[in-house]
Amino acid sequence: MPPAYPFALTLASASRGRRYLLERAGYTFDVRPADVDEPTAARYGSCRQYVSEVCWLKAAAVAPHIADGIAIAADSVAWLDGTVIGKPDDVRDAERILRRLSGTVHELWTGVCLWRVRDGLQLCFQEVSRLEMKALTEEELAGYLASNRWVGCSGAYTIDELSDPFLKVIEGSLSNVIGLPMESLALALDRMARLE
Repeated sequence: MPPAYPFALTLASASRGRRYLLERAGYTFDVRPADVDEPTAARYGSCRQYVSEVCWLKAAAVAPHIADGIAIAADSVAWLDGTVIGKPDDVRDAERILRRLSGTVHELWTGVCLWRVRDGLQLCFQEVSRLEMKALTEEELAGYLASNRWVGCSGAYTIDELSDPFLKVIEGSLSNVIGLPMESLALALDRMARLE
């Protein structure tokens, strides 16, 4: 169980994966999804900069609308050959993305911003994981698209924690790939508690 913090937590995200990770870790939190327009490309060619900016925008959109505590905002995207690979628009876009990632080693970046409501104190960080996606057969691709596991997911995929048949984390945190680097989040929340 996580420590009892002297502040309430609000998740500024509609992500099922982030909600699942926080619930599984025993955190108590409210959910208030951020509604911001996400850019489609990384300025300055940096994915670290991209996820940092987008998670900050999400936190800034939600923090003024909660009474107290800390807003937790995050943004995750795949990154391959200097290009941001975000959420697919539809099944055709998901197919395009999966064909591009099939048989590659690519990065999954997550930016996290903690925003303390009472004084605007912010603590932001970014984390990267490297993943290998197997080369998908046409049958595997069709099955994945039909499963709808790609809906609302950066890179058009979710990862099975126990034994994913298509994805392997070769460096970094599995929880980061799901959408929220829990080990780093715990350290950041502890630091925020010390700053109360």
